[in-house]
Amino acid sequence: MTSENLKWYHFNRYNALGACEHCQGIIHHEPWCMFVVPIVKYASEIVADRSKLTRGDALILHALGVT
Repeated sequence: MTSENLKWYHFNRYNALGACEHCQGIIHHEPWCMFVVPIVKYASEIVADRSKLTRGDALILHALGVT
């Protein structure tokens, strides 16, 4: 095994601390992960911080009776 292959093997090992906190992906994020899909990221951000909600989305939610 060459030193380059050894480096790749070493850094490609499973490490729970290196997993994405949202999808648990180690090397690649899952297709639905918020870091891959912008609309999912937006939905996650507005749940965490309602000031990031766009005015249009706020009006839609208000019309639906969401407080």
